[in-house]
Amino acid sequence: MKILAIDSSGLVASVALLEDDNLIAEYTMNYKKTHSQTLLPMLDEIVRMTDTDLSSIDAIAVAKGPGSFTGLRIGSATVKGLGLALDKPIVGVPTVEGLAMNLYETDALVCPLMDARRNQVYTGIYSFQNGALQVVKEQTPVGIEEIIEALNLIGKNVVFLGDGVPVYREVIAEKMTVPYMFAPAHLNKQRAGAVGVRAIEYFRQGIFVTASEFEPDYLRLSQAERERMEKEAEA
Repeated sequence: MKILAIDSSGLVASVALLEDDNLIAEYTMNYKKTHSQTLLPMLDEIVRMTDTDLSSIDAIAVAKGPGSFTGLRIGSATVKGLGLALDKPIVGVPTVEGLAMNLYETDALVCPLMDARRNQVYTGIYSFQNGALQVVKEQTPVGIEEIIEALNLIGKNVVFLGDGVPVYREVIAEKMTVPYMFAPAHLNKQRAGAVGVRAIEYFRQGIFVTASEFEPDYLRLSQAERERMEKEAEA
């Protein structure tokens, strides 16, 4: 099984090519340029360097959200265009699950934190049992103190990762009452390879859609939509 995976849901842009248990190539950028500038050149480079015929892939995986609205739209447009052109199915992987896969088989709880602004994070709680990712708390937008409270109540060691960590590090240090740690640099941000591994599991379970059916999962309204609704409510 060959999977092309893309993650543009956050600050990082990442593209990977996987075949069965092999990560053939991965290109990840966490630098100032926008995903519209980086994603397609990264994809082209991987295809060129691996002599890959894109018609040979079985499916296209993408971090489907939550995350940056612009990043999710760019990722969605990219995979929909490829899927329609190649007639390949799309496997949408929840972004927070993809992040959790970075810490495969840790004994601790895994808590990805994506900064959602306004003192909120996109987050979830995960664990690994017998080599399988278990969802303890589904991905959701919540206040940072709310997820910390949930973790304290569970009472197990926690590993935090994601772009929300530097934003809320001081709050974590102040409010956490159970042992915790932060994932190291090579594991603490989005990676398309992790999305691809999770996507293979979904694909084998028959969880995928056509390119025309795929839509990103924003989990909440954009800032512009929220502001419009607030103005309408005030009128």
